[in-house]
Amino acid sequence: MRFPLSLYSSLTFSIVRQRIIERRSRFPLVLMLEPTHRCNLSCAGCDRIRLHDEKKTDDLSLDQCIEATVSSQAPVVTITGGEPLLYGDLTTLVSELLRLNRHMYLCTNGILTESFIDEFEPDKRLTLNFHLDGMEETHDSITDKPGTFRRAVQSIQKAKKRGFRVSTNTSVYKNSDIKELESLFQMLKTLNVDGILAAPAFSYERVENDIFLSREEIKEKFKQMKDFFSRFPFINSPIYVDFLKGKRQMRCTPWGNPTRNPLGWKSPCYLITDTYYGTYKEMMEKTDWDRYVEGRDPRCRDCMVHCGYEATAMRHAISRPRDLLRLISWNLSSH
Repeated sequence: MRFPLSLYSSLTFSIVRQRIIERRSRFPLVLMLEPTHRCNLSCAGCDRIRLHDEKKTDDLSLDQCIEATVSSQAPVVTITGGEPLLYGDLTTLVSELLRLNRHMYLCTNGILTESFIDEFEPDKRLTLNFHLDGMEETHDSITDKPGTFRRAVQSIQKAKKRGFRVSTNTSVYKNSDIKELESLFQMLKTLNVDGILAAPAFSYERVENDIFLSREEIKEKFKQMKDFFSRFPFINSPIYVDFLKGKRQMRCTPWGNPTRNPLGWKSPCYLITDTYYGTYKEMMEKTDWDRYVEGRDPRCRDCMVHCGYEATAMRHAISRPRDLLRLISWNLSSH
């Protein structure tokens, strides 16, 4: 199975409770929790380090992290940042989220992960997610720090040996080489990672370099990668992959992955910032969701990122039996 059965059970229960019992049309599936904006890298395609340099924000408290989890009611929490391993209360936070029966993806660049692997016990609800954007030369160039690729690979090997679930995330840029990506995914398969996610990088306005793909370029790039999704252990859903290849039209679900970070509840989505709200309820009620769903905002023009569209894929599966059967079959299939 590509995901634990317990993860699907949690998602199903949450959808039934919020959509049918509580009659909500908009609710999250994944909380993007950024307890810190601090990072030990300065990656080319990331705007978080630039945000921290400007705002000098304090980290979220442990209580704020727990409150965000409870108030959003999201069954899955992605702990991201910044580099979460710099967050002082990380092990306590992970333990508390497990106690709340949440599934977690702990995103990391791998530099500091070995100590966490030594200290924490593996759990089926916890997946360590490592960011790798290419083989060694490319990845180290993007992170602007030699040795980051090797440290990440070493941490992946150690995590697998200790029994952790491990996934990886790769951002695809304009200059990403298909052959190199193939080599990366083959290496990750050899390392026996539990899942690989690849998605086009979002074209942040704050990042000045011309490194991002247009929507048409995204479709062409992923068409070139089409056989990868049957050869390697990808966790991109087949519905989302169809969208990436231009075989399917989908609208964004911006509320599917709400973001809580040191500045507040980020609106409208993980990638675009118009304002911050003090509470989850206020963010949900005051955001003009239709503007972003319909793509009326110019910043949405080239976005095909998973955090906006995998939630849409899940919505399609809920309402379309053929998509649901396809999703179930895909999850049960071996990779």
